Amino acid sequence: MNNKIILDVKDIPKPSQWLTLSLQHLFAMFGSTILVPYLVGLSPAIALISSGLGTLAFLLITKMQVPAYLGSSFAFIAPVIAAKAAGGPGAAMVGTFLAGLVYGLVALVISKAGHRWIMNLLPPVVVGPVIIVIGLALSGTAVSMAMNNPAGKYSMLHFSAALVTLAATIIFTIYAKKMLSIIPILAGIIIGYLYSLIIGIVDFSPVLKAHWFEMPDFIIPFVSYKVKFSWDLVALMVPVAVVTLSEHIGHQLVLSKVVGRDYIKEPGLHRSILGDGTATLISSLIGGPPKTTYGENIGVLAITRIYSVYVIAGAAVFAIIFGFVGKITALISTIPTPVMGGVSILLFGIIASSGLRMLVDSKIDFANNRNLVISSVILVIGIGGAIVKLPFHIEIQGMALAAIIGVLLNLILPGKPVADENMFEVEASDGKKTA
Repeated sequence: MNNKIILDVKDIPKPSQWLTLSLQHLFAMFGSTILVPYLVGLSPAIALISSGLGTLAFLLITKMQVPAYLGSSFAFIAPVIAAKAAGGPGAAMVGTFLAGLVYGLVALVISKAGHRWIMNLLPPVVVGPVIIVIGLALSGTAVSMAMNNPAGKYSMLHFSAALVTLAATIIFTIYAKKMLSIIPILAGIIIGYLYSLIIGIVDFSPVLKAHWFEMPDFIIPFVSYKVKFSWDLVALMVPVAVVTLSEHIGHQLVLSKVVGRDYIKEPGLHRSILGDGTATLISSLIGGPPKTTYGENIGVLAITRIYSVYVIAGAAVFAIIFGFVGKITALISTIPTPVMGGVSILLFGIIASSGLRMLVDSKIDFANNRNLVISSVILVIGIGGAIVKLPFHIEIQGMALAAIIGVLLNLILPGKPVADENMFEVEASDGKKTA
């Protein structure tokens, strides 16, 4: 097998190559990045713009050494939906801002105290079950989207679009080669969209009305909404950072192996976490969903052996430009809900399965009662939707509560194993499905 590097991290591609190579990364992240805002009711255009701006900020903070793309995070879907339901889009943005601040705080502590403590705090026996909860807790949403018509009633016609989309995505995931194997979500959405056109459930009128250049509806603090801080938002959004931080560490470990550098040491885990948090902060200030590093784009690096940060930066610039193209935003809005539901059935299942895979490949021994207790409690509390109501109207529920209890049980129960720096490698390898 030829492992020769074609373009190294600091290499600048030829102008004739730059466009194509950057578009590859854009398409790799596109499906997942627009799916998250679609599910939570935010603007896909702003999701694209914020992902581009966040990625550029990440590259600068990591001293142009880490070729990672940052897209919309699936871990925050349920908390963002809950925050929006409680206080509108403004509440979701304040919660997202708070989650970004957690990244900054963790980065500061790591820069002073090193990174071993966070790896001891988030072992696979905690993170694996929480990832399973993320996927399974969203399963009802995916099935409802797949089966129902716009009126919310069961429709076999609409369900057929979901099934065709699901089948196409599965086929691309299993059988596609080279670049197509990296974009099964986008490819599945395209097939499902074409089928939806045939059966007549696509409304093209928004595309016809849209202009080529349009200013997205940015959600700006103090302009679009009054900024209100509440402990409920802290309890809802901040604990999810437990999961996304472990995802980030995993991505950095596998990216280090792909590129042949130790990114945990240089530029340092504190810089990459700060870059991730800064991207989330930027997103919160303009109305986008929280951000995370994307395994899809790590997969592109591994296949192409082109590690140039300038190629990643080019993809970020394209994402920003696409966000201002009204026709593209309008076209995204015409994707029928069942098409997104069909993709979500597989995607949310893969999220849950990647948590299970993490437990298996990390050789978690469930004959050990300690491991059995921690994982069992996390799963039932998270999937069951347990709620703890505290003074001052503070509520901690579902995945957030499960993550907190999992961390506490791991710290309190005897027989805690010593952390291994490679313990997140499995999740990172599956990271393209858990962004």
